Amino acid sequence: MKSYKTLLIQLGVFTGLLCLMIAALQWLLPGPWMHPQVWTITVFFAILTGLTGIFSIHLLKNDKLNSVSIILGSTVFRLIVSLLFVFVLLWGEDENLLWFVVNFFIIYLLYLLFDIYSLITNLRLHLK
Repeated sequence: MKSYKTLLIQLGVFTGLLCLMIAALQWLLPGPWMHPQVWTITVFFAILTGLTGIFSIHLLKNDKLNSVSIILGSTVFRLIVSLLFVFVLLWGEDENLLWFVVNFFIIYLLYLLFDIYSLITNLRLHLK
């Protein structure tokens, strides 16, 4: 089972690489491709992934029989909080809605892939 420290280190490296990639894209492709809120979205997902990951690890250490329910509950919680985040940010009538949605879902999917990778490596430890 992964520890909190391992998860946070991997998440920090992933977020750092993602921030470098976003900065490089903003520098190479100036224009409307990156929404001004892209950094807010990235920080939001880094914090949300860290909190749900720590919470899932804590619950999995205490109750290994309900692991599927814990992981599914964590995923549903992340989806609901993400929808609330979008609602709050778009409440102020954003002028660049298309690029906000595109940037949001790309970052959402990248952090979802990070979660799937973390889950697969965590399950691989249980198979042995």
